[in-house]
Formats: sequence, C-alpha cells, structure tokens
Amino acid sequence: MNHAQKSDPQKSGCEVIDFGEALIDACPADEREELMTEASILAQAFSAGPDGKALEEMAEALSAGGRDTDMGRAHARKLAAALRRLAKDAG
Repeated sequence: MNHAQKSDPQKSGCEVIDFGEALIDACPADEREELMTEASILAQAFSAGPDGKALEEMAEALSAGGRDTDMGRAHARKLAAALRRLAKDAG
C-alpha cells in the first residue's frame, strides 16, 4: 500500500523555465546588448530566411557545438540564446 501524497504541479508552484531566456536575462545589460547585436548581425548575414525557424536552426547549431575555435562554449550558448530570442520576436 502506497501512502505517499501525490503532488499536483499546479498546486506546488512548479514552473518550467527556459534556460536560454534565463541565461540571456542573467547577463549584465551591456553584455546582453552586445549579444543581441551580434545575433542580429549573424541573422542578417547567414540566416536562410527572415523567419524564426532559420534563426532557431542557427541557435541549435551553436548549442550543439557548431562554432569555430575562437568562440568558447559559454559565449556560443549565450549567442544561441540571443538568436532564439530574435526568433521568438520574429514570430
């Protein structure tokens, strides 16, 4: 017999947090502005189209390790988060 209480996520206050959004929001304002500018430049130069899907694909490539040797993993993750934010804003 199992007497353990089952918790309801709605009642326990659990929420799903988007790591990328949290990461970009945690950056200082000047770094966040630089990341968004860099993401915008990359989007204009390399995006396959103006839609959010192309930006999501670029962000996924960065997150999966598709970066050059000059870019560290931490910067790539932040840049991917900035690209995802642009994709979200693009709709």
